[in-house]
Amino acid sequence: MTKRIGIREVTRNFSILDNYDYVEIEDKKTHKIKGMFVSEGLLEDVREYIEQKAKEKKQKKIDDIMQYAGMVNGKFGDMTAQEIKAKKREKYYE
Repeated sequence: MTKRIGIREVTRNFSILDNYDYVEIEDKKTHKIKGMFVSEGLLEDVREYIEQKAKEKKQKKIDDIMQYAGMVNGKFGDMTAQEIKAKKREKYYE
C-alpha cells in the first residue's frame, strides 16, 4: 500500500510508516514532494534502480566527453574546424 503524508505527520507519529510499502512525504504548504520512505521489502529493488540510473548518467557524461577524444590525439591532423565539421556531417549521413 502507498500513501502521501505531510512532514508533520511523520514527525508526530513515526509508526505510521510501518503500515505502508512506501510513503511519499509532502510539504503540505507548497504541495511539493520532499522525499519518500521505502519499506524494508522494497529497499533492495529501489537501491538497484538508483544505482542503475547513476551508472547511466555517468556513462552519458563519458560518451559526451569521448566524442571529442579523437581531436586531442591528432586524429584530424591539420584540418580546419570547418573541414572537421564537414567530415562529422558525412559520418552521420552515411
